[in-house]
Amino acid sequence: MAATFIFTLSLAMLCAASAFAAVHRRVPETYLRNGNFEERPDPRNLKKSTLIGKHALPKWEINGHVEYVSGGPQPGGMFFPVSHGEHAVRLGNEASISQTIRVKPGMWYSLILGASRTCAQDEVLRISVPPQSGDVPLQTLYSLNGDVIAWGFRATSNVAKVTLHNPGIQEDPACGPLVDAVAIAQFYPPRPTRANLVKNPGFEEGPFPIFNSTHGVLLPPKQEDRMSPLPGWMIESLKAVKFIDSEHFTVPFGQGAIELIAGRESVIAQILRTVPNKVYNMKFTIGDARNGCHGSMMVEAFAAKDTLKVPFKSVGKGHFKTVSFKFKAIENRTRITFYSSFYHTKIHDYGSLCGPVVDQVIVHPVA
Repeated sequence: MAATFIFTLSLAMLCAASAFAAVHRRVPETYLRNGNFEERPDPRNLKKSTLIGKHALPKWEINGHVEYVSGGPQPGGMFFPVSHGEHAVRLGNEASISQTIRVKPGMWYSLILGASRTCAQDEVLRISVPPQSGDVPLQTLYSLNGDVIAWGFRATSNVAKVTLHNPGIQEDPACGPLVDAVAIAQFYPPRPTRANLVKNPGFEEGPFPIFNSTHGVLLPPKQEDRMSPLPGWMIESLKAVKFIDSEHFTVPFGQGAIELIAGRESVIAQILRTVPNKVYNMKFTIGDARNGCHGSMMVEAFAAKDTLKVPFKSVGKGHFKTVSFKFKAIENRTRITFYSSFYHTKIHDYGSLCGPVVDQVIVHPVA
């Protein structure tokens, strides 16, 4: 009898633990079919590096001038930063590649791409999953080895057509964005709790890189919450912010955090449900990612009409601190905002932007 009771109790605890894990388990990121472009095209469908035919690139549909290239030095003195494998595609003027994938209606997704510009000019990558579409600027180089970017969408049916398009008209028709990897991550829609009004407060839902990347994932500017690659948050800025993970960086809590890499031009925000005239407490953690970012930092936090400036002296050792302040809600919607007061570059790599880390944002009413 005792043995039966112990077995039943153990089974109940195991089921409870499994249920808890199922709620909090992160769905792993996966490549799209031939998402790293390492499945080579038939040589008969290539004219030098140019793909010939709508289905010349395995698992993808192409339109316009698309090249299949290898990373490294190129004829004419160019260099293609292919960081995630050996091969990539370059999209010429008005060229595109597309693939239809299966998704779950109502779920949030993020496309994670290895992408960079190839010419010294303003290049844009247009990403679309109908009915949503957006342009990702590639002019600013955040890393000399090629960047990883993320773009979010919400599925409206059980299939989605992902299209990557170069909308530019450049002097050189062969110039255009270089794409060397495409993956997708699925998120559960984040929700506030009674203990915390902030959705996705610790950035545990985010575009974790599955590539061999140690630079983090850029979240493009001007992303509204309905299609943000960072569930629950908006990127309200002219420049990108960076999602970092605990495998490659020092993260104060959990697996993910945000690095504000472009000073006042890197801004994250969220709109909370509040009660007018009620007082709330906001607590958050700032630090450095232990990625060579040194110097005097400052994070500015805003909520309603209240502001807190938090100084932080970084010596690049992964230190962090937690601060809090109170604010009074004015309306039934309150915007909280974070940005970095200063601009920083890595001490051993002045071509790479960096900045303070923000993590574990908690807002709750004051009793």
